[in-house]
Amino acid sequence: QVYFVQSGGGFVKPGGSLRLSCVASVSIFSDYIWGWYRQAPGKQRELVAQITTESTTIYMNSVKGRFTISRDNAKNTVYLQMNNLKPEDTAVYYCNCPELLLPWGQGTQVTVSS
Repeated sequence: QVYFVQSGGGFVKPGGSLRLSCVASVSIFSDYIWGWYRQAPGKQRELVAQITTESTTIYMNSVKGRFTISRDNAKNTVYLQMNNLKPEDTAVYYCNCPELLLPWGQGTQVTVSS
């Protein structure tokens, strides 16, 4: 079974920053694409950002220029640096592998509000 250990969420005012971390207990972490998803209340889960095995990054339009995804294969960890946060970024954030869609972890709450 796969376990995701996430950290870094919280409450922040608009314009603030947060950094999310996710440690994935999987073998051969480096062989896969990893991504960050989010789910806002009453909405479907969406893929926010993903990073390939070559560290090519892809972002949804609404976060381009504000969010940065990165990975550390030696630590089985994927990160999401979120800057200039907006209220519409409020959601529960999850990490997962878009290629495998492993069982979801508990996620981490990000709340952006004045």
